[in-house]
Formats: sequence, C-alpha cells, structure tokens
Amino acid sequence: MTEERRMPSISIQPDMALERVLTLELVRVTERAAVSAARWIGRGNEKAADQAAVDALRRELNNLPIEGTIVIGEGERDEAPMLFIGETVGSKRGPKVDIAVDPLEGTTLCANNLPGAIATMAMADGGTLLNAPDVYMEKIAIGPGYPKGVVDLDATPDENIRRLARAKGVGPAEITVLILERPRHAELVAEVRKAGAAVRLIPDGDVAGVIYTTDHADTGIDIYMGIGGAPEGVLAAAALRCIGGQMQCRLILDSEEKRERAHKMGVTDPKMVYGIEDMARGDCLFAATGVTTGSLLSGVKFRKDVIETETVVMRSVTGTVRYIKAEHRQLDKFHLD
Repeated sequence: MTEERRMPSISIQPDMALERVLTLELVRVTERAAVSAARWIGRGNEKAADQAAVDALRRELNNLPIEGTIVIGEGERDEAPMLFIGETVGSKRGPKVDIAVDPLEGTTLCANNLPGAIATMAMADGGTLLNAPDVYMEKIAIGPGYPKGVVDLDATPDENIRRLARAKGVGPAEITVLILERPRHAELVAEVRKAGAAVRLIPDGDVAGVIYTTDHADTGIDIYMGIGGAPEGVLAAAALRCIGGQMQCRLILDSEEKRERAHKMGVTDPKMVYGIEDMARGDCLFAATGVTTGSLLSGVKFRKDVIETETVVMRSVTGTVRYIKAEHRQLDKFHLD
C-alpha cells in the first residue's frame, strides 16, 4: 500500500531534474539496507549492524543506472573501505548525481532494540549537495508553514522559542524542543526549560530528529536544536528541501586540522551559516526505511516467508512525499544467508 502526500510544487530548471524512475529505485536501496541491519536488532553489536547496512546499500547502489559520487558517506577514503567520500557508484550509464548516505542512522538504537533507527540516503544532481567534512555542526530546524526567518541560529534559545510560539499563535509552554541527549547539551536543555518550553531528548537519530519537526501532529515536535554531525545535517537538509521547513547550520571547525580538511573539501568560509539550499540545491530525492519502529516509520518485521518494510520517499521538484509499506516475498534479493 502506498500513501501519497503532495506538497506545493517547486520551480526548477528542466535540466536540473532527476529521472522519476530513480525515486522508486531509492526505495529499493534503503529497503535492502534496513532489512540487512534489522537482522542485528537487539544483539548489541553496533559494528556488525552498520556493516550489514553498508554492504547492502553499496551493492544496490551499484545496480542503479547512474554515475554517482558519494559526497556524504562512511568517512574519508583512509577511514572507510566502502561508501567513502569520493567513491563512485552505479552502472555509469545514467545521470551524474551526488549521493549522501547513512546506511544505518542509529547504530546504538538498532543494537539495543530502541525506537527510531533508519536506513537513509539522498540523491541530487551532480555538484549540488554540500560536501561536508565529518565534523560537528550547530543546527536549528522547524517544519513548514512559518514565515521566513522565524528562527535564527545566532539567537538565544529563549528568543527562538518565543518567536516560534508567536508565529504558531501559542505560548512558549506549548512548544516542544527535540535535542540529542549528550553532555554537551546540558546548558541548552536548561535554557529551553527556563524559557518555559518542553524538552524531548533522543539518544540518537539526528536526521529523523530534524524530520520530526515537519509533522507535529504525529511527533509532537516543534523545533530541533543542538549540535550533531555535519553529514547528518546535509541528509536532513535534503529531506527538508523536499517536504518544506527551515534549517540553519554552521560547521564547528575548532582545530587547524579540521579547518584544513574542510578547506580541501571546498569550504571557503568556516563561519558560514548554511541554509537548506546551501546544502541541497536543484532536484533532490530522499528516502528512509525504518529499521526499528519509531515516530517516523515502522521497523522491519520478519514474518513467515514475508518481510515487511515501511519507507518514506520524497522528491523536491514535485514536493511529493510517499509512504510505502511493502511485503517482500522474494527473500533471496536481500542476500540474508
């Protein structure tokens, strides 16, 4: 069963549009990664779960009719044997595209059988995704439907909460802020609560956390704040490029080594505040398949002779968001032996 939701269309040049057939191909890729990772749910082995997802995702990417380059992946070439930044994937018989992947966002969630682990990736026209170094990034994000500039990365938590509350027509007590549960966020959590807003802490899941802001009715989340990974920021920006919302980010380049690495990857202004279109331009596709059940997606279910998955797939050029629940009966395609 496929549930489809249309968002307002986005104007884009015809030569910047990806082929529609690739939308469903992305679903197949993240499904394979999610099912492979799901075999490790609750087994306490984060590395094995992540490796299973990486292997499956790379195998399926190489079957796609694309000339793809990994711009957000498992790390730089000397850190990752596959899906490293700069690696080329695909059959080389198709459009040139940038690819951002997180084969298993929430390795700890998967290993400990906690909610919210997903397999996710984004694809965009070549040269349009930010080639972000694997460093931390300051982030703030809200969903669609608000005037531009409601929140500001450089404003205080109190200011942002009050601005958002006014735009929403409620008091600060009606605002819920999602924050990664990390020691570095202790002061932020205290400031948010002092402003009168509620805090929801999550142990992992930076990409899904930003997407939660786009569907307050189901998730209860109004705004995402805090510091997370830069690669996850680019993936989240690709999703918001499709579904709507606002996001501002800034790389944390607090050492000479990080600044040099960022410069080699094309970052010329280390203090730049990135908006959504600075991180994901042109036509882009985003897909995520649930590994463990969370607020965004149901997890993989292994039935007798059937595997069930749920995937969300989005496309920026049309603003279409599809939720695809699938029952897989040809199980050998998952290479589970």
